[in-house]
Amino acid sequence: MSSASVSVPPDLTKIHIEDCLKRVRAFLGGFFIVDTRKAKLVWEHQWYPQYYFPNNELPSKFLDDDSKQSLPDGATKYDIVVGDKRAPGAVIVFGDSNGELTGLFKIGYNSMERWFEEDEQVFVHPKDPYKRVDVLQSSRHVRVEVHGVEVANTHKPRLLFETNLPVRTYIPQTDCKLELLTASDLQTPCPYKGVASYYHVQTGPDRKAENVVWWYRNPNVECVAISGYYAFYDELVDIWIDGEKQSRPKTHFVFR
Repeated sequence: MSSASVSVPPDLTKIHIEDCLKRVRAFLGGFFIVDTRKAKLVWEHQWYPQYYFPNNELPSKFLDDDSKQSLPDGATKYDIVVGDKRAPGAVIVFGDSNGELTGLFKIGYNSMERWFEEDEQVFVHPKDPYKRVDVLQSSRHVRVEVHGVEVANTHKPRLLFETNLPVRTYIPQTDCKLELLTASDLQTPCPYKGVASYYHVQTGPDRKAENVVWWYRNPNVECVAISGYYAFYDELVDIWIDGEKQSRPKTHFVFR
């Protein structure tokens, strides 16, 4: 195979821009603020990309000129207004002094009510084409302790492998000490897996490890195999795999 045919991932530790091959739509207040097949994926950092758009797709009729604000780097910020809905500072238009971003604008992801890639809704942030998630059935012996108390013990874990993140171990509910789990109000969304719900682990009257267990009631299709399985937050509990105690992983962000 020639070297020219090998796909090499880009250096995502610095700004990287590439064409998005999907139709992208942003929805607010009953309107699609942008609807384009010319979106860009821009990595502002190495963790995941954001959508950017060429200036000829700028939704001028939804921009509030009175909110116009010049930023120190030469970009310009606007509010988006749709009827009685206002998204403050939702649009940033990049000018001639913005280097690789010149000619593009960005809509803040959280300022919109919904985002779609083609006809599928996308949550949290755009999916990274260089990230993969695999769930594999395993027969490894996994044992979990919290405060020195065994809270899970299984030979039937499902292992979730996600690019550049620690392996997460999902355990059947029936192999967990369910009587030690108390429901939490915390929920966190993930664009790849869905919405996670949490449990605390109560190992004594005054000993509670908060939000160290999560699970997905209705995971996304690509991760459906973890439905109903429980994962323990490796960074905060003690885990043995095939009798060997695991070092606690270190991550920059709390990824579930």
